[in-house]
Amino acid sequence: MGAFKSPKEWGPLLTAMATPMKSDGSVNYAEAERLAAYLVDEQKNTGLVVAGTTGESPTLSDSEKFELLRVVLDAVKDRAAVVFGSGTYDTQHSIHLTGGATEMGAHGIMLVTPYYNKPSQEGLYQHFKTVAQTTDLPVMLYNIQGRTATNIETPTLVKLANDVPNICTVKEASGNLSQIAEVGASVPEGFRIYSGDDLLTLPILSVGGIGVVSVAGHVVGRQIFEMMETFFKSPFDAVQLGKKLVPVIKAMFCTSSPTPVKYALTLVGFQTHHYRLPIIPPNDAQKKQIEDALKAIGISFENRAAVHA
Repeated sequence: MGAFKSPKEWGPLLTAMATPMKSDGSVNYAEAERLAAYLVDEQKNTGLVVAGTTGESPTLSDSEKFELLRVVLDAVKDRAAVVFGSGTYDTQHSIHLTGGATEMGAHGIMLVTPYYNKPSQEGLYQHFKTVAQTTDLPVMLYNIQGRTATNIETPTLVKLANDVPNICTVKEASGNLSQIAEVGASVPEGFRIYSGDDLLTLPILSVGGIGVVSVAGHVVGRQIFEMMETFFKSPFDAVQLGKKLVPVIKAMFCTSSPTPVKYALTLVGFQTHHYRLPIIPPNDAQKKQIEDALKAIGISFENRAAVHA
């Protein structure tokens, strides 16, 4: 088993990477390569999720997703894990994406709960099991009822964890700490829980989580890493660090994601100021909230003028 082919090797901080676009709407792969290296080398990310919702996956073609994966794998090499978002609301399409990512050398697969079609719990079980059994890569389930209309109930998740060996981690964005604590107490030893909500990272660590799949990690990854590292030594000190991050995290969700984080990235020098409909740029009030939050934590905007060419 190669490097990063186990969630034990993914580390505590994975960022769901934004996808830079050009003015004509095409993917800016050169900027994606630069962003991936920055997230790992400067923001202390131990892993990246490519083609997740923050990467505008619903509007990316399969070929664009695969090319992004290739570019990011090449950019970070052996310095970080690269997890590919292959989940859709179509089981056969998810199998296709999973197979391509497996062949290309992804380190793991992320399967979001099928959205819009609202499957039953048995439907969820069959979907995840069917896709996971087509790959030998570790599979992270992504539970986010707010975007998919369906919650992965604890018995369903526990059954999957017991029945399908490579379903071995979950990104939890249900917002239900009671449920997450129950999951942590019920899954097999070694199953890993990541927070899928930046604001709930510390509470989820306290009920058995081991890290976060972040959005704010694009701009405050080093601080998030420090907060989590501190938590396991001194929870009280970690809380003090976490309080300082709350305005930034709230700003990253002041409108539909990934609009805020793409704007924030332009402020630190990246060409991420283009979006694909139905995602649109932030308005003036949202821009001010993002700018004020970053300034308050000491982030410089010196490179801003260079990115809007």
